[in-house]
Amino acid sequence: MLELRIEGLSKTYSNGVKALQDVSLTIPTGMFGLLGPNGAGKSTLMRTIATLQEADSGSIVLGDIDVLREKDKVRRLLGYLPQEFGVYPRITAEAMLNHFAVLKGIVNARERRDTVNALLQRTNLYDARKQNLSTFSGGMRQRFGIAQALLGNPKLIIVDEPTAGLDPEERVRFHNLLAEIGENVVVILSTHIVEDVSDLCSQMAIISGGRVLMSGDPQAAVRELNGKVWRRVIGKQELEDFQSRYTVISTKLVSGRTVIHVVSDAQPDQTFESINPSLEDVYFHYSKRDSHPQAEAA
Repeated sequence: MLELRIEGLSKTYSNGVKALQDVSLTIPTGMFGLLGPNGAGKSTLMRTIATLQEADSGSIVLGDIDVLREKDKVRRLLGYLPQEFGVYPRITAEAMLNHFAVLKGIVNARERRDTVNALLQRTNLYDARKQNLSTFSGGMRQRFGIAQALLGNPKLIIVDEPTAGLDPEERVRFHNLLAEIGENVVVILSTHIVEDVSDLCSQMAIISGGRVLMSGDPQAAVRELNGKVWRRVIGKQELEDFQSRYTVISTKLVSGRTVIHVVSDAQPDQTFESINPSLEDVYFHYSKRDSHPQAEAA
């Protein structure tokens, strides 16, 4: 089974921003979720793995390939769907994918035609193959992006924020496509949407401020919070007081009321109800702990 190993990866930009700080991860075959807020360092990590930018220090190894030094070898095994995926709007999906296939090295015309048709079928775009890409919806464009990423039977696929902006129906369709792809290759799904990871990924990492806050099995991380997440409806004016007294990991408005989630080994008081934790609670828990390390150490 192919494995991607990242050790001690760091990157500081010229403006002083530490985009990656000693990042170490082991990413196995299957769907791996990289979860974090915008600006967390996810895209920097994805671009570095995709050989599009250099790291200051550290190593990345794919199987027996040194990713940082053997870029051409990596690119032959790589499928990449960046966050901003630009295409020529006045070209049909079929013609554009054929062009990408040429760039990918599929020189035989019949093989190229068969490959293009198969990928358009797989991404449910075959009936729209003669349409200009400018007429595609957001979800159709993302599925076209996956089609081009699958050219050449890649062993490593990177998708960066693929479902942002998609409507619920397109998100489900895209999830199904990713789940099918991720059975036999390494797929890294970089996202700030918790549901993408909980729906798709058997392994994950949470990244914030360029650092890995946790990595492992999402369901195991949820189980670790069993019996420790508590919910209460409060008045909006009470929020500051509750934040000073408890570890409030999230706050949201539900039907006009403020609902807080608190992490505590014991019931904070009789007004709190115990709830089953979710991956969203895990995400907020680690993010909160990272932003208030002194509270965790106390």
